[in-house]
Amino acid sequence: MLADIITIGDEILIGQIVDTNSAYISDKLNKIGVKVYQITSVQDEKAHILQAFKEAKQHANLVIVTGGLGPTKDDITKETFCDFFDDTLVQNKEVHEHIKMLFKKYKLSKPLPANFQQAMVPAKAEVLMNQHGTAPGMWIDEDDVVFISLPGVPYEMKHLMEDVVLAKIISRFERPFIYHKTLLTYGLGESSVAHRIAEWENNLPDNISLAYLPSFGRVRLRLSSKGKDENQVRAAVDSQMDTLQNLLADIAVGFENETSIAEVIGNILTEKGQSYSVAESCTGGRIASEITKSAGASNAFMGGVIPYDTNLKTKVLGVPKQIIDKYNVVSAQVAEAMAKRCAVLFESEYAIATTGIAGPTKGDGDAEIGTVYIAIASPRGVFSNEFNFGKDRSRVINKATNKALEMLLKEISKN
Repeated sequence: MLADIITIGDEILIGQIVDTNSAYISDKLNKIGVKVYQITSVQDEKAHILQAFKEAKQHANLVIVTGGLGPTKDDITKETFCDFFDDTLVQNKEVHEHIKMLFKKYKLSKPLPANFQQAMVPAKAEVLMNQHGTAPGMWIDEDDVVFISLPGVPYEMKHLMEDVVLAKIISRFERPFIYHKTLLTYGLGESSVAHRIAEWENNLPDNISLAYLPSFGRVRLRLSSKGKDENQVRAAVDSQMDTLQNLLADIAVGFENETSIAEVIGNILTEKGQSYSVAESCTGGRIASEITKSAGASNAFMGGVIPYDTNLKTKVLGVPKQIIDKYNVVSAQVAEAMAKRCAVLFESEYAIATTGIAGPTKGDGDAEIGTVYIAIASPRGVFSNEFNFGKDRSRVINKATNKALEMLLKEISKN
C-alpha cells in the first residue's frame, strides 16, 4: 500500500516555515504499515495543486493533503477538491455551530462571514471534525483512492491524525506490518562501520534491509522488514539486530527511541553512585541540553556552567589567569583546568569541559576556526583531546557535543 503526502503553501516553498507536517505524517503512517511513496510541496495555485492530485492518484492508494483550509482568499484547497472531484461546496451545519461555539467559548471577536466560509465543504466529503480549530478535515473515497485534507496548523493536524484519521485508515485498508529497529553507534565513521560489518551485511536475508544514517560523529544503523505476520517480522529483525549489536559492541550505545548516549551515561553513573557536570564555552550549553532531555537525568547530572566570556573562566570556575595568558584560552591546558575546577565546583566525580572557536570569527582565541579542546576530569585524573570540526558553526557545536559525550562514556566505562 502506497501513500502520497502533499503540502500546500507558498510559505513552505520560500522557506518561511519548515514543513514538519510531512515528517510527522510519514512517521505515523509507517507505524501502521503504510509506505509513503512521495512527498510534494506545492504553491497556493489551483493548476499546480490539481496536477499534484492527478499525479498522486495514478500511483497512490492514499493521498494526505495539508494546508490551504483557512478563511482567506489564498486558501483554495476546498475549491480545488471540488474541481478535481467534479463537486460543489455545501454548508455543514455541525461545523457551522462548532465555529460559533469556539468564538463564544474563547471570547473572540464576532465571527466574520469568512470564518463561516470554513463550514462550506465538498458535498462528496466526509467531514472530520476539528475539535481544536475552525477548519474541518475532509475524507473523500473515490475510485479506490482515499484523499484526506487536513489543516496545515501542526497542532490541529496532529490531533486529527491521532483522534480520527489513523483509525479510519486502519479500518479502510489492508496493510502489512512494517518494523524498523535502529542501533545507535558513536565514535566510528560510516565507512569504518560498513567495513566491520560487511560480511554480515552481505548475508542479510532478502526481506531485511539495512540503512546507514550518519550525522555528527555518530552512525545510526536501521534494520527494516515488513510482512503479514507481525511476530515473524519482529523476530527476524530482532535476531539480526542481536548479531549486529554484538559485532559493534564497543561503539553501540542503545536503540533509537529507547535510549541515547546521555541516557546511557546517566544510567551507568547512577548505578555506580557517581555524578558529573559540565563547563561549556564553545558549545554554549548544548551538552547540558542533550543530557537533560532524558527523564531522570538529575540522578547523576549535577549541573553546568557556561563561562562564554574569557574572564568568567577565572571568576566563576577559578581557572588561573596565568594559565590562560600563557597557553591561550583555546588550549588543552585551559580545557583541563576548566574540567578540574568544574568537578570541584559541582562536587562531581566526572566533568566535561569545552573550549574552542565555533566561528565565524576567532573571538579571544588564536587557533583556527573549528578548533575545539574537550577535557574530561575523572577520579583517575584529567585528559583532553584536540579536534578541528570545520568552519560551519552549527556543525562545530554539534560535533563537539557528540564527541564530548562519547569521550565521557568511554572514560566511565573503564574498569
